Amino acid sequence: MTARTTPKAPSHLSAEARRWWTEVLSSYQLEPHHRLLLRAACEAWDRAQQARRAIRKHGATYTDRFSQPRSRPEVQTEKDAATLFARLLRELQLDVEPPKETPRTGLGHDYTE
Repeated sequence: MTARTTPKAPSHLSAEARRWWTEVLSSYQLEPHHRLLLRAACEAWDRAQQARRAIRKHGATYTDRFSQPRSRPEVQTEKDAATLFARLLRELQLDVEPPKETPRTGLGHDYTE
């Protein structure tokens, strides 16, 4: 696909996901139904990144009303979204790098896997 015929990335995606959308579509010619899967993959990536930022800010656990440690819901959200992203890439049979995370400042230490 040429730059003129490459479908524009959905505007609700993060800048990273929009760049990745463009990179993928410039490297692969996807049918319209595959672009829907690509969109879902971008949304899953963004959801995982949102959860990761919340975990950086608030930590992976909290103390409930009975003073018991609990996992924050964002931990499961990140895991589910990352799993969905990987499955969608596999479904699309794409051999590409995931979107690059833009470093965020002011969120405390870096969260690494």
